[in-house]
Amino acid sequence: MINVSVLGASGYGGGELLRLLLFHKKVKVQQVTSRSFAGKRVTVIHPNLRGVTDLHFCTPSELTKCDLLFCALPNGESMHYMDKLMKLSHKIIDTGADFRLKDLHTFESWYGEKHVKSDLLGKFVYGIAELHRTEIKNAKYIACGGCEATVSILSLYPLVKKGLIDLNNIIIDGKMSSSQAGNKPTLSSHHAERSRVVRTYAPLGHRHTAEIEQELSFGNKKAFVSVTATSIEMVRGLLVTIHTKILDGVTEKNIWSAYREIYKNEPFIRIVNETEGIYRYPEPKILEGTNYCDIGFALDSKSKHLVVIGAIDNLGKGTAGQAVQAMNIMCGYPETTGLTFPGLHPV
Repeated sequence: MINVSVLGASGYGGGELLRLLLFHKKVKVQQVTSRSFAGKRVTVIHPNLRGVTDLHFCTPSELTKCDLLFCALPNGESMHYMDKLMKLSHKIIDTGADFRLKDLHTFESWYGEKHVKSDLLGKFVYGIAELHRTEIKNAKYIACGGCEATVSILSLYPLVKKGLIDLNNIIIDGKMSSSQAGNKPTLSSHHAERSRVVRTYAPLGHRHTAEIEQELSFGNKKAFVSVTATSIEMVRGLLVTIHTKILDGVTEKNIWSAYREIYKNEPFIRIVNETEGIYRYPEPKILEGTNYCDIGFALDSKSKHLVVIGAIDNLGKGTAGQAVQAMNIMCGYPETTGLTFPGLHPV
């Protein structure tokens, strides 16, 4: 049993993390913080936890030492506190963007701000277990992947690893839910502006591009991707439709073989291959509350056009589930502990 605390537990990602941790048989939640709601019961902000916990939010300054600390602050904040946080726990899992990128220039270029703890960039392991399980097992510090980056990387990784697609021709179209914007109200989240929307807010230049290219570049081969992000009327969930070209000589059988070989022992990757029914391709709706990533594809052999479709719950595999999965690996617990919820149908 380990004692864990959550810094920034009043947000959507922090709340989902708390939900998973409260039902984890190897974990005791020690403290949860919120500047805005310090002193209030957790259930005031996360009503789904009524009857489950009597925890109250405390201020960040009240944090005491723990076995593992989750940092669920907005992007750009954790780097300002990391020195202090490292004195509170020898193991830290950060769900924000501050330590995902290994290159300082890349971070400052994509995020438009100076990194105040650049000396720590190389000390954080990128948190996608399917790519970095060995490093995570021995790591002290984890930087979880961004939600769109996570589903895009997982959808493309076997194809890139096996050299099946053109690395200069990858277009990612992401359909985003409202919870990805966090719980801070803005003009774009106002009901009259958000309801029934299909709004492309980032036709080019989405920040997760840098993560995707970092994780899909091997040796001398570098992947170049173009990411488009569109808001749709969905509270949680994320769907990516990825357009690319297969290389000469690549067949549909090669694609299936790549996914099956690389993901055959992965507990949270499901390759969708249905020939009937309405769920023939991945659908984020049925992944709500889960840590699964569903992947499917369609190939036009004549034009060599390959469409890969990936779906996750942005708050699950895209944030909190990924963090708990990393914790399980770091602490030597069975990787699936606390993460086996299969989703609901209908929803």
